Amino acid sequence: MSQGIFITATDTGVGKTAVSFVLGALLQKRGFNVGYMKPVQCAGWDAKWIKKSLRLKDPLGEINPFFAPEALSPHLAFKRAKIQINIPKIISTYRKLQEKHDIVIVEGAGGLLVPLVDDYLVADLIRDLNLDTVIVSRLGLGTINHTLLTIKQAQGEGIRIKGVIFNILSKDKTGIPEKTNSEAIKKLGGVSIMGIVPYLKDLNKAKILKSCKNKISLKEILGKFEKPKNINFEDLDKEYVWHPFAQMRDWLSEEQLVIDEAKGSYLKDINGRWYIDGVSSLWVNVHGHNHPHINKAVKKQLEKVSHSTFLGLSNVAAVQLAKRLVDIAPKGLKKVFYSDNGSTAVEVAIKMAYQYWQNTGKTKKTGLIHLEHSYHGDTLGSVSVGGIDLFHKVYRKMIFKTISIPSPAIDAQKCLKDLESLLRKRGNEVAALIVEPLIQGAAGMLVWPRGILKKMEQLCRRYNVFLICDEVATGFGRAGTMFACEQEKVSPDILCLAKGLTGGYLPLAATLTTQKIFDGFLFDYKDQKTFFHGHTYTANPLSCAAALANLDVFKTEKTLYNLQPKIKFLEKKLKSFYTLAHVGEIRQKGFMVGIELSKDRTTRRPYLWNEKIGIKVCQRARKYGVILRPLGNVVVLMPPLSISIKELDELVRVTYQCIKEATEIYDQSS
Repeated sequence: MSQGIFITATDTGVGKTAVSFVLGALLQKRGFNVGYMKPVQCAGWDAKWIKKSLRLKDPLGEINPFFAPEALSPHLAFKRAKIQINIPKIISTYRKLQEKHDIVIVEGAGGLLVPLVDDYLVADLIRDLNLDTVIVSRLGLGTINHTLLTIKQAQGEGIRIKGVIFNILSKDKTGIPEKTNSEAIKKLGGVSIMGIVPYLKDLNKAKILKSCKNKISLKEILGKFEKPKNINFEDLDKEYVWHPFAQMRDWLSEEQLVIDEAKGSYLKDINGRWYIDGVSSLWVNVHGHNHPHINKAVKKQLEKVSHSTFLGLSNVAAVQLAKRLVDIAPKGLKKVFYSDNGSTAVEVAIKMAYQYWQNTGKTKKTGLIHLEHSYHGDTLGSVSVGGIDLFHKVYRKMIFKTISIPSPAIDAQKCLKDLESLLRKRGNEVAALIVEPLIQGAAGMLVWPRGILKKMEQLCRRYNVFLICDEVATGFGRAGTMFACEQEKVSPDILCLAKGLTGGYLPLAATLTTQKIFDGFLFDYKDQKTFFHGHTYTANPLSCAAALANLDVFKTEKTLYNLQPKIKFLEKKLKSFYTLAHVGEIRQKGFMVGIELSKDRTTRRPYLWNEKIGIKVCQRARKYGVILRPLGNVVVLMPPLSISIKELDELVRVTYQCIKEATEIYDQSS
């Protein structure tokens, strides 16, 4: 399990290199394959000495990618040397070292606030590398102040501190400060003291191992890096876990991935291999994994309150988020009801729509209309308005009756004609129409013709029927705009949100509704017309904090603006897939893509379900470092909105190659 640790200090000259060497030697003694990196070095011989002393085989250019000859702050030393520090190169070089070593020790330059370039600090590099940190400090007068300042700064920057190591820099006799400072820092800083490196006159590896053996504790590091021996996580999974939407007979017999870490557009398994997250961890991740701003927001909230009930109480984060959601939602939506996931957001919506008419005396309005091939979740209420037999037919005897009309993606005119006819004849019996606006995701990315959603809204208004837009999948930029219904200037009566709401961090859902519907529940307590619905973790403060940070990032990183060229790039690249004989159709709406595979493109003859062609494509993609997930014969692409053009190009290239290979193998075997 390749990992890393960052060595920083309270100041320059306190012995980061000596401590890096001591830790490297002790870890090698424990049997670890240790790597070392000093990304930026200004003068000196630290990197060369560590390479030689720890007998590292990595090229010096990987151990120390950037060197300047003057002993100055990096931002100045490299400017004077006319060398530009390339942060992406540092990160990619670190990842190379990760692939080769169990543990990589990364030594910083000076302290946390030392600028590497004019607007990029050592602290920024630690966050971008996503490393736990060891702080090196000296003993003596001034230590408490300098060390506590460093600890507080690290905590404020969202940096994880594993502990503090003190380095004795001279053989002078120690006094009271040297004997008491470490305990004071442990108490006041709330961090672990990993030990004290004694004065080392001779930096000989054998002598260091002997003198530091019992003076430095490695448990803070090994607690993260050392896997329990003789435990196979894949085998344990197969012994104890039941996975969703998985035929477990196949699961138990096939090789499976166990994810251990994530960063940006990538997931990493327990064997240290990285994969592009081509489906945003089931359509939820927005700004990339381990985003520093969202991480920091969740940690900050964790230090306040992780959860308090929303039944009879409120919380600050939930109130703030409700306002922010109303501010960005389609016009007319004024109230926010929280739940836990997409299914429950829909349950809330259909119960609200139904009870509103009951509360206001229109008791015959009980019907719910949905589309063929629709999917709104897996709880029984949401299954009742679902139209995918594969998922729902087994539960038909458990659910209530609803009314189905054709999908506009299949026959738009018949859809509208049937809807209008139904509302004209039975509008007084219908509570609501529920749709996935513009694209039906779980049905295989079925894209609607333009203008249909607007006409649906107009029909609902004419016949006094609520329009529910389920934007669990399409919301938060997936369709190219914050919400899909914006594209046709539609303002639903009820809007269902989940998935991307927290940026892919924590479970949270929201059902937004109008003042009119809210007012339909305002009665005297004795009337018992309250909306009797709620969940234990409704409006969980941690989840709400993540959602607020998610919305912050949309604004600060101009996510929707920067998404547009990626959508066009993806559209252009996907055209090449039609050169593959078994690609029947490509359907795209924004960053939501479905590539449908057919045995025969001309006749659109499908692969049989048991031929598992979509699964075979996705299994092959793993060998090329990409995670995909199919919907039957449809291969889905839905990467994080933050994915780079380069990463997107690689995702498309691998998908093309795997479709080609899987379908050619099928042709040869049939």
